[in-house]
Amino acid sequence: MEQKAKALSKIMEKMTPEHVFNIGPVSVDTTIINQWIAMLVLFGLIFWITRGLKSKPEGKKQVIAELMVEFFQSLLETNLGKKGRRYTPLVGTLFLFILTMNLLWFIPGLMPPTTDLSTTFGLAITTIITVNIIGLLNNGLKGYLHHFAEPFPVMLPLNVIEEAVKPVSLSLRLFGNMFGEKVVVTILFLLLPVLIPVPVMLLGVLMGVVQAFVFTLLTVTYLTTSIKGH
Repeated sequence: MEQKAKALSKIMEKMTPEHVFNIGPVSVDTTIINQWIAMLVLFGLIFWITRGLKSKPEGKKQVIAELMVEFFQSLLETNLGKKGRRYTPLVGTLFLFILTMNLLWFIPGLMPPTTDLSTTFGLAITTIITVNIIGLLNNGLKGYLHHFAEPFPVMLPLNVIEEAVKPVSLSLRLFGNMFGEKVVVTILFLLLPVLIPVPVMLLGVLMGVVQAFVFTLLTVTYLTTSIKGH
């Protein structure tokens, strides 16, 4: 019991990224290393799936890949019409990258980078900037600026504040859910190591998929607002 109490007291210490090395003045910690590992895993998986593709799917991996592409195309078409299909690579890549990071804790010794606020804020700010650039390219400068005054000019200050807050809310939502889930899972593993692992691991997969999809769905919503207006 005493050992478990000591282990519980060190949970927050384990959740803190550790410094690994420097590249010049830039410090590289475990969060960045885990992101690189997630990218390598994702690249390897995509390389394996895209080998030997057929015009008519013959294997399960191609069927699953095509179902995922069709799902995101359908989601974008529902919000943006036929032209929304062009953003499938952006939305699909975002979902797969976040999902891979969320599930990285299944590799022993690794932590999901999404339990670090610096990762989720980086993703959120990059997403919002990209969405606004797409809105600017689709509507031109005049149309892009005009959408901040929709549906009425009096809404201009609120719309500007809403746009500025989006990266914060988007990053905190993903970070809070993944960090809280990881803390709960770690505590359950320490208290009930024999009974809990399988149900908790299944719950971890479900939560990882759900949180990746929520981030992606919000991105599609912001993309729709940026292109079509409020």
